Amino acid sequence: MREMTRPETEPTSQPFPAAIERVVTRAHRPLGWMWNHGFRFLFALDAVGLFGAMVLINFARFGTDWPFYPLSHYLVGFSIATAIHLFVNYFAGLYEREPRLGYRPWLPRCAVAMAIGVGAQGVTFVLLDRYLMPRLNLVALLVIGSIVLTANRGISRTLADRRRGPSRVLLVGTEPAIERAREHIAMSERQTVVAGAVPSTDGLFAIVRETGATDVLLLDLTAFESAFPEPLTTLERYQVGVHQRVSAHETLLGLKSVRQVAGMPFTRMRTHGVANHQLHLKRFFDLFLVIGTLPITIPVLLLLALYVRGRAGSPVLYRQRRVGRDGTRFSVVKFRTMVPDAESAGPQLADRDDQRVVRGMAWMRSSRADELPQLWNVLKGEMSLVGPRPERPEFVAAIEAEVPGYGRRHELPPGLTGMAQVYGRYDTSADHKLGYDLQYLVNWSLILDVQILLRTVWVVLSQRV
Repeated sequence: MREMTRPETEPTSQPFPAAIERVVTRAHRPLGWMWNHGFRFLFALDAVGLFGAMVLINFARFGTDWPFYPLSHYLVGFSIATAIHLFVNYFAGLYEREPRLGYRPWLPRCAVAMAIGVGAQGVTFVLLDRYLMPRLNLVALLVIGSIVLTANRGISRTLADRRRGPSRVLLVGTEPAIERAREHIAMSERQTVVAGAVPSTDGLFAIVRETGATDVLLLDLTAFESAFPEPLTTLERYQVGVHQRVSAHETLLGLKSVRQVAGMPFTRMRTHGVANHQLHLKRFFDLFLVIGTLPITIPVLLLLALYVRGRAGSPVLYRQRRVGRDGTRFSVVKFRTMVPDAESAGPQLADRDDQRVVRGMAWMRSSRADELPQLWNVLKGEMSLVGPRPERPEFVAAIEAEVPGYGRRHELPPGLTGMAQVYGRYDTSADHKLGYDLQYLVNWSLILDVQILLRTVWVVLSQRV
């Protein structure tokens, strides 16, 4: 029978009150974090700080006699530069919601964001033929801006901690581990109180509600297995942080991103591997690439459509229901490569030597040229250029029953191509494809998308499938 220690402090209010429910609702809107006043405050701090830094740097360099242009030109140019920096900051993840527990050094991330922003600012000034800041001033902006962004996050965090009050942690682990954690917290964390302690994750969500805990510390190195996907998914929805103790060898080898909580190494657990700002960057990249290549893709699509019409007759296109991000259903558009009554006996998985394929159309399937009309799905936002391939609803339930964790691939928008398509084979099993998809999920970066797209071109040209 599970035993729980009595909370050291009583919950300050009813667990998950209406205010929290409203926050949860906002967080699930598009750009939900941007609805939060914390985001708006930090955004305004950065805007004022960066604009002020540019003005002060020019004053320090030139005094009141700024060269070349009227003062109004400088103010407009600095406003544009500030907007560029805020845009870069967002995609650099500087406005992502921070967990209440743990310290993460902001200066390196702020410095990288400032370097990208200063570079973009310099290019913009050159294109506009307005040299508003000499190179030395830009270097000074890089240094001062990095300090300003870092300081702003310290100010925002301090004010947020004062408003929210102490963090209330629930300890999960063996009695010795719990006692050591209590000692660390008592010595190191003045803004943290222990709300309770339990030996396992059984009934964890109910205990969190009962104690009013804001964070859960999993002290047992294997406790996460019993918390994923539930109750971790529910706790994440209610913005309760779940932190897993990291072993010594994982810390030394850098196998996990580590945060220090009361002098102990923890990593924050999430059900979603890709943050919101990364998804928005991915979407921006998709639109930029698809729209930018339309002069090339439109003639190719027209030629392929004529070929399909000549070989397979009408209709040239057909739609098929697929499962997208978060399990939503949508219709993909494809060139028709099979006979009209290909599924008269019901949905069937295609194979390499499928007899339903129209003569002369197999190359389109092996090169995946039949998938090119799905660029329309990408433009609509139903798909991405790169991601797990969408599967048909009729097969998803069966695969999920056979392959544990298959549903995690739906955390990302489905893709026109993916790791499983360029590194696997046509007949790669579902569990091996899932392995590729999960690798992509946890290691996503824009560079990885570019690598997969380039390899896709090679696969299509060589037809190594």
